[in-house]
Amino acid sequence: MPLALLLDGIPEYARDLKANLSAVLAQPELSAQQAWGTAVSCAVASKSPRLTEAVAAEAAQHIGERAVSAAKTAAAIMGMTNIYYRFSHLTSNPKYGEMPARLRMQSLRSHGVEALDFELWCLAVSAINACQGCVEGHERSLRENGVGEEKILAAVRIAAVVFALAAVMESEASLPKPPASAPQASALAK
Repeated sequence: MPLALLLDGIPEYARDLKANLSAVLAQPELSAQQAWGTAVSCAVASKSPRLTEAVAAEAAQHIGERAVSAAKTAAAIMGMTNIYYRFSHLTSNPKYGEMPARLRMQSLRSHGVEALDFELWCLAVSAINACQGCVEGHERSLRENGVGEEKILAAVRIAAVVFALAAVMESEASLPKPPASAPQASALAK
């Protein structure tokens, strides 16, 4: 389903999210690849198949399939590493932090897009997944490579809006729908 059509179905109580999506995807701090890649990676991380499909299709028109694939890679690899590292940060046993992860993470280097764009996507997904250590590490790496706080916060805005949209869409999809023939049923009862 096209993104515009999907957004038309957003309920009135979430209209700010719809307006915010357009605004955050056009933030001047981000290139088209940074903005749309962040949206794709965050849609995947938000676990909404309908939103992921629509955002990825729209993104491909702006940034191409290669960048869309790399953004999905960022979500996939962070989905794994955020859980692993969040565990090691949440436990009071310091030995876990000293042990090797022993998880394959080749795609951190072989994604095929600008390294800082990929890093930005990883940061946004880590924010969704609430991994403090990963957020700190990716944010520090971005700043050390000349990326300013405004650009970083712009990506986090996209993460916030996409995550909220996914929650609304999936919540609304799970609600029971009223029967389509309700007016007819009441007429028959008379």
